[in-house]
Amino acid sequence: MDVTAGRSQLPRFLAARVLSAVALQISSVAVGWQVYALSRSTFQLGMVGLAQFLPMITLALAAGHVADRYDRRLVARSCQLIEAVVAGLLAVSTFTGHLNPAGILAAVAVLGGTRAFEFPAMSALLPSLVEASQFPRAAAAAASAIQAAFIVGPAVGGLLYAAGPTVPYATAAVLFLAASVFSTHIRRQHAPTAPAEPPGFRSVFSGVAFIRGRPVILGSISLDLFAVLLGGATALLPVYARDILHTGPWGLGALRAAPAAGALALSLLLSSRPLRRRVGAKMFGAVIVFGLATIVFAFSTSLAVALASLFVLGAADVVSVVIRSSLVQLGTPDAMRGRVSAVNWMFIGTSNQLGEFESGVTASLLGTVPAVAVGGLGTIAVALLWMCLFPDLRRVDGLEAFPGRTAPPASLPERPATV
Repeated sequence: MDVTAGRSQLPRFLAARVLSAVALQISSVAVGWQVYALSRSTFQLGMVGLAQFLPMITLALAAGHVADRYDRRLVARSCQLIEAVVAGLLAVSTFTGHLNPAGILAAVAVLGGTRAFEFPAMSALLPSLVEASQFPRAAAAAASAIQAAFIVGPAVGGLLYAAGPTVPYATAAVLFLAASVFSTHIRRQHAPTAPAEPPGFRSVFSGVAFIRGRPVILGSISLDLFAVLLGGATALLPVYARDILHTGPWGLGALRAAPAAGALALSLLLSSRPLRRRVGAKMFGAVIVFGLATIVFAFSTSLAVALASLFVLGAADVVSVVIRSSLVQLGTPDAMRGRVSAVNWMFIGTSNQLGEFESGVTASLLGTVPAVAVGGLGTIAVALLWMCLFPDLRRVDGLEAFPGRTAPPASLPERPATV
């Protein structure tokens, strides 16, 4: 591969991901505020997460096979076009007054299905644009761009919602369309290092088997899974904004942007000073800080304290994200990256939505503040337990020396590793 040519594609790649992420965040702010305004129910907010989770978990493995068998940029473009149509339909339905919580949940379910295909395709594309030795730095740079989108998106979404819920949906539709244009103009990458497996049970599930046979990758993905599942308070931000902190849609946008601001600040630092030593221990430490920040946020009664705790939460989260993505992508052959990224997405991406469902249901049973606090405590407990269950992950020193980098082309392991 011509590395220089590959690097020239990074701006287009990042533009596609950023525009799609901004559109998604704008839509999320509008959906959260509109659902709660229509229903005043924390359970309904939890259902938003469940509506995204079900199609993601159902389609993830098939999406990984698609990403490895077909042109990844075309898969991403198709998903972004569908997302544009869905956002446009939300805008039209809201403008005509025909949108209700059930319709919103249906639209969110379609978005969840398209994201199940978009994420592995885009994630598997990135490693082919840079040298392997530069991937941790590229991953941090990509995280910086995405976190910037997560700051801009919620803030813009909150401001646009003040002009009426139709406006953010229409804006999101335009941004999804723009993302599809950039995805189209990413030039084709080099041919896969190994031919794609034909469709079948073995091919679809080979990503799961690959991860099960590598405890370091399994540990990093599952740690993030349970941390996000237990510590995810995103679904309850409309409740905090409206009933606890007493702000409007702009306050909700600020709350959603605060974790991304913290993540952006630290990811910019990591892009210039990448993690080099004791990365496994640092990943566990970051998850513990994530849990502590969640507890502080749970009991916050002022907007300033809430924003500060969410800022720290986001900074801690991006450390885990950069380490996990580097371990997963550098430890996976190119021909398997789509399927492994799909399993990664099935764990991490769906845990966001399942975590929102868990938070909504727990809040309806225990109350909003206890639900968030218990989630933070659970995150800390999982980090401590995983340090014992996955000692190899705890002992990973530098990403450059990660043994997965030199692994042979993937095949189904003869015997899954014991956790």
